[in-house]
Amino acid sequence: MPRIKIGRKSTAIDMTAMCDVAFLLLTFFILTATARQPEPLPVDTPASTVKIKLPDTDIATLTIGQGKVFFGIPGQDIRRSLLEKMSQVYGVQFSDEEKKRFMVMESFGVPFGNLKQIIAMKGEERNKENLQPGIPTDSVGVRPSELHQWIYQARLATKELHNADMRVSIKGDSKEQYPEIKKVINILQDQNVNKFSLITSLRGEDQ
Repeated sequence: MPRIKIGRKSTAIDMTAMCDVAFLLLTFFILTATARQPEPLPVDTPASTVKIKLPDTDIATLTIGQGKVFFGIPGQDIRRSLLEKMSQVYGVQFSDEEKKRFMVMESFGVPFGNLKQIIAMKGEERNKENLQPGIPTDSVGVRPSELHQWIYQARLATKELHNADMRVSIKGDSKEQYPEIKKVINILQDQNVNKFSLITSLRGEDQ
């Protein structure tokens, strides 16, 4: 009895649709990704096993390292309002162009009198290491320190614009001396800010 021959079908698969989907996803991730901004004060944070994600808004970050303190807060509207409040405190006026440039600054660490010089620089220039000496943390007589004013005025701006209490996070270098950290904590406690977050990096074996 003759064997029945089964017709062979092509095993070729049209990958056009899958390639289109792959490129669409790749394009989406590239366009929506947020580039990591260079840090003017790089620090090596201490290791920990805690995994708690910090909020993206209404939180100020105090970066401490090399005996310096840098201040940063997200939200361009908050930054503009903050600069306007600080200009009233210290009697220094800023132009609209200077305010716009300050609004895109992620963080900074200079005495208020030198702020205009930093604002005028390009991003890659102002983020050079050891360029910014840090925000003064010592009070002058009965006048509170500049860091105290930055924190206080940022809290006011956050409350006025977002009707929210500004949270505070401290990003300290693992090799930083405790007195420098304690000085910043004392400034927070002077404003009755007794709850804050400590930014750490995940231990290698837990990653």
